[in-house]
Amino acid sequence: MTRYEELLQSLPKDPKVWLVTGVAGFIGSNLLETLLKLDQTVVGLDNFATGYQRNLDEVQSLVSPEQWQRFRFIEGDIRNLEDCRKACEGVNYVLHQAALGSVPRSINDPITTNATNIDGFLNMLVAARDAKVDSFTYAASSSTYGDHPGLPKVEDVIGRPLSPYAVTKYVNELYAEVFARSYGFNTIGLRYFNVFGKRQDPAGAYAAVIPKWTAALIEQEEIYINGDGETSRDFCYIENCVQANILSATTENDESLNQVYNVAVGGRVTLNELFEALKVELAHNGVRYNDFPVYRDYRVGDVRHSQASIEKIKSLLGYHPQFDAVSGLAEAMPWYKIFIEKRLSSSSVR
Repeated sequence: MTRYEELLQSLPKDPKVWLVTGVAGFIGSNLLETLLKLDQTVVGLDNFATGYQRNLDEVQSLVSPEQWQRFRFIEGDIRNLEDCRKACEGVNYVLHQAALGSVPRSINDPITTNATNIDGFLNMLVAARDAKVDSFTYAASSSTYGDHPGLPKVEDVIGRPLSPYAVTKYVNELYAEVFARSYGFNTIGLRYFNVFGKRQDPAGAYAAVIPKWTAALIEQEEIYINGDGETSRDFCYIENCVQANILSATTENDESLNQVYNVAVGGRVTLNELFEALKVELAHNGVRYNDFPVYRDYRVGDVRHSQASIEKIKSLLGYHPQFDAVSGLAEAMPWYKIFIEKRLSSSSVR
């Protein structure tokens, strides 16, 4: 039995209070769902900048009324220190997911990205430190590797940042390190690699590639590939990400603290391969797409290849990814199909 499997059995017997920032977002709402199903008490903080009430409503529909009663929502902003202090009151474990993601968004608006991802992060560190929480796990990013060409990516070897977003996520790691040295406040950072899954928004200018392409395939629209399609990513299904957060929050291994870890599968999928895999999974769900993708220029700030080493997180936290990219797509596709078809239906009604 893996450590995570042991936790799934033991956590309901000893409920704790968890704070999930960005709880109405993609990753935050999946953390909320899992924690409530484990009979944990959850405090959620969100300002709905990139999160949605519909995500919280969906979680409510998936848990029991008794479990939903264990959730307390605070509409607030991590850029406001008092909101952070209020959210941290009486909390055991912090899972800090709130941020403004997206490389293109940060290039278009570096000031707001900086305010949220750096000022907001510092507010959360201060509030959690002062509240004396038991653990603080935060969302880091694979963008921290920047222009370093080495594969697979190993945690202690990084390059120069390629976007304002990458700068902010690297600064988070520096602040976390300084808080450990200056205040003895322990943290764990999780460098996410291209996380995907249910409740990931397919709409908007900054939508991630998997939900964006899935929506376009279902709607029979053109698929645009930046570059030649041989750009590759280590796509990581959301359940792997949830596992990493819960393992980090509850670790009793002192050696695992004040570290950053890659959260990924340890594989590589090119954009061309992803396009074909999405077509196959949609065909299994009754949707056929027969057009070819349209190739265009590379996007500013993108790295060419990304693949993680997951040896460190396996060794120190006991992480074992439950899904690779293909099995994750198979798991996620029914949700995407239902969500996108509902959106199309509501649009036609209007």
